[in-house]
Amino acid sequence: MSATPATIALSSAGIPFIGHEYQHDPGTTDFGREAADALHLDAGQVFKTLMIEVDGQLVVAIVPVSGRLDLKALAAAVEGKKAVLADPHVAERKTGYIVGGISPIGQKITHPTVLDETAELYDTVFVSGGRRGFDIELAPADLVRVTGAVVAAIGRD
Repeated sequence: MSATPATIALSSAGIPFIGHEYQHDPGTTDFGREAADALHLDAGQVFKTLMIEVDGQLVVAIVPVSGRLDLKALAAAVEGKKAVLADPHVAERKTGYIVGGISPIGQKITHPTVLDETAELYDTVFVSGGRRGFDIELAPADLVRVTGAVVAAIGRD
């Protein structure tokens, strides 16, 4: 397992995690579902990282791959009004990661972060480890701690 900014940030913070590598299919664009299937996990336990622009400011939204992001709920969680998906090129430039491998951990610039409350239903959750084909397993409370996330109901089925 090669180091990524996410694994370096977790190690530096003394947060325990397990890295999980899997074979990424270059033809897929449903990266979170691919991770859940490849790792034989409930899609509710695997979370995707979405970069969202809320009133002109980038915000990290972490939601289960089994559902969708509720943009209005995310905006409300950060006391904003309007939320839209960020331009992928901006997301890549501001996080230091490529789309499909954007981790909520170890981004180049720290952004406000919101984790869907369903993460607390699991002992551990899986998020991108910083590249396609690599997820990190960690406790939801540790994910909150390392990202400074707010926990809110931002997902929907």
